[in-house]
Amino acid sequence: MPLFVAEHRHPADGCPAANPRMAPFLLKVLANEEASKHGLRIEADAVEKGKHHLYIIVDGPSEAAVRQYLAPFAEVGSLEVVPASTCEDVVARGIC
Repeated sequence: MPLFVAEHRHPADGCPAANPRMAPFLLKVLANEEASKHGLRIEADAVEKGKHHLYIIVDGPSEAAVRQYLAPFAEVGSLEVVPASTCEDVVARGIC
């Protein structure tokens, strides 16, 4: 399944982690139980320390499917989704 990296940013004063309704909902979106219902697998997520910048690594059938599933993040900030490869795949193919 293709690999994608999603980046989400939002302003500090609109941080969804501080919203008691939005925070649990977004955590549910990042849970593999929910993602798998949509044909996706969340490989990892990380927030840059001290920033409002989230990275999500996702396996999915297409960029459009990943973008659609992560759309709730776009409602509270920006969302970029780009195709990616693992380092192992890049080395195996001998391309950069």
